Amino acid sequence: MKPKLVVFSLLIVVFWSCNNTENQSTMKTNSESHSELKGTWELVGFYNFKDNVIVDSFKANPNFRQLKMYTDTKVMWCKHLPADSSEWFGYGTYKFKNDTLSEVLDFGSAVMDEVIAEKKKFRFEITLTENRFEQIELDEEGNRIYSENYKRIEK
Repeated sequence: MKPKLVVFSLLIVVFWSCNNTENQSTMKTNSESHSELKGTWELVGFYNFKDNVIVDSFKANPNFRQLKMYTDTKVMWCKHLPADSSEWFGYGTYKFKNDTLSEVLDFGSAVMDEVIAEKKKFRFEITLTENRFEQIELDEEGNRIYSENYKRIEK
């Protein structure tokens, strides 16, 4: 009877180990979404959409730089305007899951604080590759309106 108990116990340990490894793998995959977005990104251009199809694209003006920085849980963006480089920025938290980016801004520049008073949460569809992402604004019906397109400048 003892050998059967030992074999049964070993089977339970093996099953538990496999199940635990699978859970750790799943957790890694979910957290990898955040790690893929972590870093510093620079705005390089825009797309305009009509009926969810790109109808126009243009490059960002090199005199007006915009950067986004993501850590594990925080986001900050800033826009450099030659007249006043400190006037446009926002800071808050973000979540990235299943091609959806949600940013909740806590505070920003004077202009952004007015926007944040009306709307704190911003939700985007996102297309992400290793060194590029498109942050796509959607209307109330889920149709694509425009996108901001970024390139990675630091991981």
